[in-house]
Amino acid sequence: MTELTTALSTENADILDLQPRLDSSDAGVRRIALIELADLEDPDGLPWLIRALSQDTAAEVRSEAARLLEAWEEGEVVSALCAALADADEAVRGAAAQSLSELKTLEAGRVVLPWVAHADAFVRASALRALRELRLAESAPAAVLALSDSDAFVRREAVGILGWLKQHSALPELARLASADADAEVRRAATGALGLASDASVLPALQAALADSAWQVREEAATTLGKVGLSDAGPMLIAALQDDYWQVRLRAARALGKLRFAGATLALIEVLGHAISNLRKEAALALGELADRAALPALQAAEHDSDPEVRKAVRIAIAQLQAVS
Repeated sequence: MTELTTALSTENADILDLQPRLDSSDAGVRRIALIELADLEDPDGLPWLIRALSQDTAAEVRSEAARLLEAWEEGEVVSALCAALADADEAVRGAAAQSLSELKTLEAGRVVLPWVAHADAFVRASALRALRELRLAESAPAAVLALSDSDAFVRREAVGILGWLKQHSALPELARLASADADAEVRRAATGALGLASDASVLPALQAALADSAWQVREEAATTLGKVGLSDAGPMLIAALQDDYWQVRLRAARALGKLRFAGATLALIEVLGHAISNLRKEAALALGELADRAALPALQAAEHDSDPEVRKAVRIAIAQLQAVS
């Protein structure tokens, strides 16, 4: 038997029809009955789904219940999903985390918020992930504290929250993580979050990130420098055009175009001859943004590039430069 301790009753005829199978000794029968119950989309069925999630002896039934509760924002549902983050079974925990990540209301977020302080790292990280896109202002202090968490997954999710909230007060701590965190993914996420800045205070951290040992962090740094829009970043982005990884070079070229950094013309013309077509394309587009007519001969020479996307970018750039008076 299921050994469910919560006695439930209802006058709902549809649920009464399912009751024998919801209480069946066969876990497979119970799981299918839960699916049929969820298909009713009737709030009267929530107590059975919550009971299955919190009490059923079969992990497959608990994980199914966690998935089926995804669309519901009621406080008791959110609380049950949060509790399931600490379930003994990995699949149940994962299903609960996924359902919580789909929450849409601030009220649901407030139910999740206390779980950010849970003793288990997976629970903390999953609670932060659930809060990330809700933009719940009350979550900012907890996220700032979580930047110092011992678990890298938790720190990454905390960075995400502060980025979504555009929490400028957290920039010094984000800069520290971008250049010093032991986990490359944390450094990458923090580097991206520095795009919130509108002044040069984050430039040292981004410069350090542009020299990071992980190319993904360097790529993010080049992208962020383009977003922040600091002309002082021009020389370091030109240097990044020589990075060992083409992905970093591509983002550096794009950022130089966004910055309209005049000193980048010669370096970008050199990239126009690179073997990788994506790099040639980005260099052409960036040259168009720079509005330096000195690049016209090189672009005109590239009009017959073997790659159609490059040729298109070259035509766009040439038109931009020809429009410069």
